[in-house]
Amino acid sequence: QVQLVESGGGLVQPGGSLRLSCAASGTILKINAMGWYRQAPGKQRELVATITSGGRANYADSVKGRFTISRDNAESTVYMQMNGLKPDDAAVYYCNADVSTGSSTFVFTQTYWGQGTQVTVSS
Repeated sequence: QVQLVESGGGLVQPGGSLRLSCAASGTILKINAMGWYRQAPGKQRELVATITSGGRANYADSVKGRFTISRDNAESTVYMQMNGLKPDDAAVYYCNADVSTGSSTFVFTQTYWGQGTQVTVSS
């Protein structure tokens, strides 16, 4: 019904940059908050950044000043520009979105996840 498809992961050297994208598709009334989470091997999934439908962003302390989250509401897409990448940033990055579906008389909001995209930071 609703799909989130991520792209943009890959291998980068320390100090390098990557840009992740996540496009939502399906029968969507409205996309509320969107965000990025990550999970490294042996660790719990953690929040990286979120952004409201109005563009208000929130970041984990570990990425403040290096990562920038943005969204294009017309394209139902969220982006994350990652600069100054460190080995500790290596993880599978997951897109997340709170999506409202249904009709004008019945609205159902659910959280959806993408399949994940691997980010590897290594020299």
